[in-house]
Amino acid sequence: MPEPLAGEAALLRVFVDPAHGDRGGNPVPLVLDATGLSADAMRELAAHHGHESSFVLPPDNPATHDWRLRFFVPGHEMEMCGHAAVGTLWALRQWGRWTTPQARVQTLSGSVDVSWDDARGWAWVSQPAVTIEALADDQRDAIARALNIDPALPGLHVVNASTSRVKTLVRVPDAAALDAIVPDFSAIEALCEAIGSTGLYPYAVEAGGATARQFPKKSGYPEDAATGIAAAALWGYLHAQGDLPATSNADAPFTVRQGVAMGAPSAIRIRARSDAPGCWLSGDVRWLRQA
Repeated sequence: MPEPLAGEAALLRVFVDPAHGDRGGNPVPLVLDATGLSADAMRELAAHHGHESSFVLPPDNPATHDWRLRFFVPGHEMEMCGHAAVGTLWALRQWGRWTTPQARVQTLSGSVDVSWDDARGWAWVSQPAVTIEALADDQRDAIARALNIDPALPGLHVVNASTSRVKTLVRVPDAAALDAIVPDFSAIEALCEAIGSTGLYPYAVEAGGATARQFPKKSGYPEDAATGIAAAALWGYLHAQGDLPATSNADAPFTVRQGVAMGAPSAIRIRARSDAPGCWLSGDVRWLRQA
């Protein structure tokens, strides 16, 4: 794929699940040269495409960072977007803009380390250590009502967790219960505001990872096909609880499968950092088209 012109967007699919071909993943409009674009123009581009969008800019300090990334959804700017960051660094590699083993990028959520994986052709993006906040029983019941599930569902558990933005992790017993969720979308924004969350992330633990769905607080669309920072928060929470599968390691990363209920099957890969707290986030990326 040739480099787009200044202000134009290349389109990627990030976190594609190779087991399902190239139809899954989360689309990312990517502007390689966003110099001169205003915040309103970036938001309008995201609204035009209807997806989280990534914009590459020179860093404030070239001595400490290689690029500055800004992320927008149709409704607003985001501090960090995991799948957009992974896709952006992958594209920079394909275009020959990034040739070193490691890089560091500047985002509104702070510095993000990046490492290239030659064997897999992946860009691993760092996420910091998770923070966890317990939720009360009445908050659990309100979350259950918003998701139209029984508050007495066996194994139901809720907690707020964050690596870059707060997500509400909602554990359900199995993938069947997860796929059956039909949320009350009209209730989600007010509920997330009340509990200090940016989205509800119901999930079910399975061999080698988890399956999940993401219902954002206010992004301009009702459900997300692949949410890297939510998956990182889930990994961090399970790691803190000692609940990660024993097979989850560098050779077999923890995999969160998402987007199945939307017909966009995605696979988010996560592994622990050995050099710092937190985790690495990555997955398969494909060109979609240029527009």
